[in-house]
Amino acid sequence: MVLTDHNDLMRDVAVLVRTLDKRAEVDVEGALEELVANLLAHMPLAQHAGVTLTTSDGDVQTLGATDAHPAVLDDIQRRLREGPCLSAAWNHHLVRLDDVSCEQRWPAFCREVAATTPIRSILAFELFTGPGSTGALNFYAETPDAFDDDAVELGLTLATHAALAWHMVRRDEQFRSALASRDVIGQAKGMLMERFGIDALRAFELLKRLSQNLNTPLADVAQQVVVGRRGAVVPPL
Repeated sequence: MVLTDHNDLMRDVAVLVRTLDKRAEVDVEGALEELVANLLAHMPLAQHAGVTLTTSDGDVQTLGATDAHPAVLDDIQRRLREGPCLSAAWNHHLVRLDDVSCEQRWPAFCREVAATTPIRSILAFELFTGPGSTGALNFYAETPDAFDDDAVELGLTLATHAALAWHMVRRDEQFRSALASRDVIGQAKGMLMERFGIDALRAFELLKRLSQNLNTPLADVAQQVVVGRRGAVVPPL
């Protein structure tokens, strides 16, 4: 099996991360799909790839995919509550399924995949974990026994780089959200200072008290105050 050069992989992922970092706004879903397509290009014999998100309450979603097949397989796993991507996400760091026609670990899943899709072998890696959720990076091939030990080793490297890039994109999204929240809180403070003739500290304390009374996040309360200036109903202060 001919494997991608490790240095080429490092360079390509680094270029992608730098490209995402330079964008004024990062579309997380689009960035993940771009990342998955980049990783698929480095995995010989795989025709499809995707990222599966699972939650502790049984929900299964496709966060990013190169085409429709990963979403179809995720839907099968969601309905049947079994499958290699779920096992990789929750129970193992990696799972290799060599042939859906003779696999015994997920019989219902394999029967439906064999009957309704061209997918015959799967390689899945735990990608990230969070409060109540976890994700897996999955490669799919339309031939049995497509992934050997070299492919597993390569996949571990790909999954590591994917996790780093994904966390960077998520961190960027959270940072931009925090900046936006800070801006709207500042606007709301200024409006309260003007309206009630109070200083910045008292205006902020007023927002905090209102947040507690309404059991609403501070940024949401600030947004209500700002929107209220434009004609919406302002919460009682």
